Amino acid sequence: MSYLPVHFLSNSLSVCSITEEQCLILTSALKSNPSHLRDLDLSGNKLGDSGVKPLCDALKDSHCKLERLRLSWCDMTDEGCSAVTSALKSNPSHLRDLDLSWNKLGDSGVRNLSDLLMIPQCQLEKLHLSECSITEKQCLILTSALKSNPSHLRDLDLSENKLGDSGVKPLCDALKDSHCKLERLRLSWCDMTDEGCSAVTSALKSNPSHLRDLDLSGNKLGESGVRNLSDLLMIPQCQLEKLHLSECRITEEQCLILTSALKSNPSHLRDLDLSRNKLGDSGVKPLCDALKDSHCKLERLR
Repeated sequence: MSYLPVHFLSNSLSVCSITEEQCLILTSALKSNPSHLRDLDLSGNKLGDSGVKPLCDALKDSHCKLERLRLSWCDMTDEGCSAVTSALKSNPSHLRDLDLSWNKLGDSGVRNLSDLLMIPQCQLEKLHLSECSITEKQCLILTSALKSNPSHLRDLDLSENKLGDSGVKPLCDALKDSHCKLERLRLSWCDMTDEGCSAVTSALKSNPSHLRDLDLSGNKLGESGVRNLSDLLMIPQCQLEKLHLSECRITEEQCLILTSALKSNPSHLRDLDLSRNKLGDSGVKPLCDALKDSHCKLERLR
């Protein structure tokens, strides 16, 4: 019996209880026929550092054409993350989507990832690093790399890292850059006060035309943050479609400022999340005028 060659374009093995030993068998097979696979999802398997290391040899192979790699929730420490990010530097030109969320990236992982981002051939479009224990110092290294090669990245998720105000400020310089084409930015639960949120929203005003999805949930937006965000929403070039501001300690007065801005440019927004803010009756009433506007195209309201 003859067999047709296997030409997998996508291989999703998310949450399949794959062990370290099984991952070794699997990646050995991938190495023998690496040129067709474009999408590999091993998220939610307890691979650990030793389980993911054999995969790195496959990633380094020049015949590997992987465009999307998902390794979130894989129980990796900085050792495993460093091995993966180091391997990707050897073959940077095909990868478009990388998810390492819910692993501990560590200093060496951040540095290797930063080196990857600075390689001219790197054309990464989506980078998901939620809950990676990224520190303020590591965020500085990472965003410095993003500034050196900003034109490809479209989706950046740094949510649930304790970046704080000082950690997020270097990112603002990258956001201001006219070459930055970011469409989706997630900074939820990053321990930002009104100072950090204000820096982010102010930076976005300098380059408003590309952003479509902004998530600042779980941070203290503050007076200046709300005013800068409102200024952004009123810019004619702003085409923001999704705005997530859950649990941002927005007051009744701040909601009035925000919804006034929404009324001035209502046609693009599709998804608005203001849940878990103490808006009260008087805070929510100005929003009603925006909802009544025939130009309002809101599809989802929280």
